[in-house]
Amino acid sequence: MFSSGYLANLGAVTALADRDTLVVSDAHVHASLIDAARLSRARVQVVPHNDVGAVDEALRDRSERRAVMLTESVFSVLGDAAPLAGLAAVCADRGAVLVVDEAHGLGVTGEGRGSVRAAGLAGLDHVVVTATLSKALGSQGGGVLGSERLKQHLVNRARAFIFDTALAPASAAAALAAASIVGQETALPARVAEVARALAAACGVEPVAGAVLSVPMPGPAEAVAAAEKCAAHGVRVGCFRPPSVPDGVSRLRVTASASLTPAALERACGVLARAVAEAAG
Repeated sequence: MFSSGYLANLGAVTALADRDTLVVSDAHVHASLIDAARLSRARVQVVPHNDVGAVDEALRDRSERRAVMLTESVFSVLGDAAPLAGLAAVCADRGAVLVVDEAHGLGVTGEGRGSVRAAGLAGLDHVVVTATLSKALGSQGGGVLGSERLKQHLVNRARAFIFDTALAPASAAAALAAASIVGQETALPARVAEVARALAAACGVEPVAGAVLSVPMPGPAEAVAAAEKCAAHGVRVGCFRPPSVPDGVSRLRVTASASLTPAALERACGVLARAVAEAAG
């Protein structure tokens, strides 16, 4: 366990990779995985989004002894799903470790147990899962799931674990209670998917694999204005725009919640539809 999901990714990747490692990174992975790859001192090769063939080619042609492939189960910006079965098969064939960030899968996909388990990959020696205790679990912290050998390696090599403050007991207890709820109340993930589909329709975007929708905006000014309009009407949405993201990819970030009542969902859909329409002119 780590004190954040960011540090879980940082600790796992930097402990698994060194100068004699190739890190193959999907073009859309989270900033924490990008920073981890940079800090690992490994050679990093970025491949096109969700391109299993490109991953296979990169792993096949490497000169390094070791290789690590980085992906997310459900991508945090686009909300689409990774081809986990194909990636796991390629990594097994090429002697590579597959690191899957389940931040947006845990509690949402696979009846709440995540995409790795749903794909039948849980427990495989070459598959490493990182996760956050925030988002669906509503707490704070992060974790890395893998073999006993991996865990012992991280305990002794992951600097973000060894030299950071331990996870607070209250956060651990809250996450444990939330995980128990996910395991018992199987209707919650289905409700998240239902809400996400309704929000996607209201925003005019394709349905997503998880709980987070990415709504493209014409530019940063329009994105900020749309987010402020939603907030003024009681609907809180995120806003991605420069300088935190590259120019040309400004967007709203809308998160579905199982706790929304039908009336609240109807209101949110109406507010979002109007905000998106005004931003589009």
